[in-house]
Amino acid sequence: MSLSANTDRRIVWTVRVLLALAFGAAGAAKLAGVAQMVQIFDLIGIGQWFRYVTGVVEVAGAVLLLIPSAGFFGGLLLCVTMVFAAATHLLVIGGSAVPAIVLAHLSAFVAYRLRPNGGVLAHSRATT
Repeated sequence: MSLSANTDRRIVWTVRVLLALAFGAAGAAKLAGVAQMVQIFDLIGIGQWFRYVTGVVEVAGAVLLLIPSAGFFGGLLLCVTMVFAAATHLLVIGGSAVPAIVLAHLSAFVAYRLRPNGGVLAHSRATT
């Protein structure tokens, strides 16, 4: 039993909005210099410049998720970012990698569903 195209689009949009809210908040916290974020990036040991880069990537990914024609790229960018975040937790700073893994999977879901020539966008173009 398959979902209708309308239901499928609603599910993908719901996940996109939730991810945009999560990544927008996380990126803003990094850019604002929230104490916990400063501590985490101190543990990583590369320098605080990396916190700013990560914050910009997360905010940019959140914005891309909300642009209909750019959602695939936002999902892909954030998935890759979270794969590296999970690896950083597992290999460098410790702590739970579960949130990063969950966000990576949700971002991958969005990227997969919005992939060019096969995702929700291609399906909706074919049915209109």
